[in-house]
Amino acid sequence: MGNDTVRPPAADGAAGRRYEQRGWYVYDWACSVYSTSVLTVFLGPYLTSVAEAAADADGFVHPFGIPVRAGSFFAYAVSLSVIMAVLAMPLVGAAADRTGRKKPLLAAAAYTGAAATACMFLLEGERYLLGGALLIVANAAQSVAMMLYNSYLPQIATPQERDAVSSRGWAFGYAAGALVLVANLVLYTAHDGFGLSEGMAVRICLASAGLWWGAFTLVPLRRLRDRRAPVRKAGAPTGFRQLAATLRDMRRHPLTLAFLLSYLVYNDGIQTVISQASVYGSKELGLGQSTLIVAVLLVQVLAVAGALALGRLARTHGAKRTILGSLVAWTLTLTAGYFLPAGEPVWFFALAAGIGLVLGGSQALSRSLFSHLVPPGKEAEYFSAYELSDRGTSWLGPLLFGLTYQLTGSYRDAIISLVAFFALGFALLARVPVRRAIADAGNPVPERI
Repeated sequence: MGNDTVRPPAADGAAGRRYEQRGWYVYDWACSVYSTSVLTVFLGPYLTSVAEAAADADGFVHPFGIPVRAGSFFAYAVSLSVIMAVLAMPLVGAAADRTGRKKPLLAAAAYTGAAATACMFLLEGERYLLGGALLIVANAAQSVAMMLYNSYLPQIATPQERDAVSSRGWAFGYAAGALVLVANLVLYTAHDGFGLSEGMAVRICLASAGLWWGAFTLVPLRRLRDRRAPVRKAGAPTGFRQLAATLRDMRRHPLTLAFLLSYLVYNDGIQTVISQASVYGSKELGLGQSTLIVAVLLVQVLAVAGALALGRLARTHGAKRTILGSLVAWTLTLTAGYFLPAGEPVWFFALAAGIGLVLGGSQALSRSLFSHLVPPGKEAEYFSAYELSDRGTSWLGPLLFGLTYQLTGSYRDAIISLVAFFALGFALLARVPVRRAIADAGNPVPERI
C-alpha cells in the first residue's frame, strides 16, 4: 500500500511502534460500526421481521426445506457463520505466519465483509435467505479480518504496553460505534422528514456501515507493515496439514489452551448477549427501535470509559483478576435482565449501562492477556483460534439461544440460559496460572499480570 514511503525511519523503535499503533487503532474504528449498527442494533430485529413476513401460519420459515421458527432464524444464521470462519481462519492465519504478508489478507477479508454489509441495502420484503447469506459472509469475513488485526498486537506493542494499547483499540471502536449510532438515530427517528420509509432508513443504516468499514480500512493498510517471516524448512505443512500442525503445537502449551478454553466459553456468552440483546428488547420487552438505538448508544459511550477504566484497574490488580471481576458483573447484569418488565425503557437503559461498563474492559484485557500466551512467530495461527469467539462469531451461545426459544417460545428463557457461559468461564479462568503460562510460551513475564 506504499506505507514504506511514509513510515518513520526508526520503524522498530518507539516512534515506529506508536505510528503503527495509531494506524492499528483505526481498524477498530472502521470495523466496529458493523458490530454495533448491523449486528447489535438493526439486523437482528429487521431480519427477524423479514423472516416473519415469509413465515407460514405457524410462524415457521423453511430454508432448504428445514422448519425454523422465524424468531430463531437470525440466531441460527449467526451460529452458521462460524462454520465458514472455522474453516477459513486457521488456514489464513497459517498463510499469514508462513509468508509474513498479513496486509493483503487483511485487505481481502475486510473488503469482503464491507461489500457484503453494503449489499444489505437489498434486504427487503421476504428476502430472509438473502439476509442470512449476507450475514454469514460478513460475519465470517469480519472474523478472519479481526484475527489478522489482533495478531499484530504482539508485534507493535511491548509486553508492558499491551494492556493499554489493546484497551485504546477497543475504546476507538466503541467511540466510532457511538458516533455512527447518533447519525443512525437521527435518520431512523426522522425518516419521514427525509422522505424515507422505516424499512428504507434501516437499509441505509445497514449499508452505510459497510461503506464506513471499507473507507477507514485504508488507514491501517497504509500504516501497518508486514514483517519478514521466519525461514521454514522445505516441505513444511500447508493448508489443512498446517491446521493439524497448529493444533498439535497448541497441545505443547496446555496452559495457553486452558486460557483459550475459558475465553471461548465466557466470551461466547458476551457475544451472544451483544448480538441478541436487540431481539430480546424488541420481541420480548416490546421496545421500539429508537429505544434500542439509544440503549446501544449508551453501551458504546460507557464501554469507552469502561475499557480505559478496567485497563487502569489491571495495572493495580492484574488482568486476570480484573477479568474475573468483570465476569461476576456480567452474571449479575444478565440475571437482572431476565426480570426486566416489558414496556419500561428506563430499566432497559439501566441494563445497557451495566453492560457498557464491563463490556470493553473484559474484551480488551482478554485480548492483551492472550497475546502474552502466544509462542513467538505463531501470532496469526493462535489468534485464529482466539477469534472463534469474538465480535459476533460465537456459535454455541446463539445456538443455545435459538434452541431455547425454539423449544419454549420465550426470549426470557433464552437470555437466562446464557448465565451458564459466564459461570463456567469464571471457573475455568480461575484455575489458569497465567504467569507460568506466559513463561511456558517463551515470553517475558510482566511485573503485573
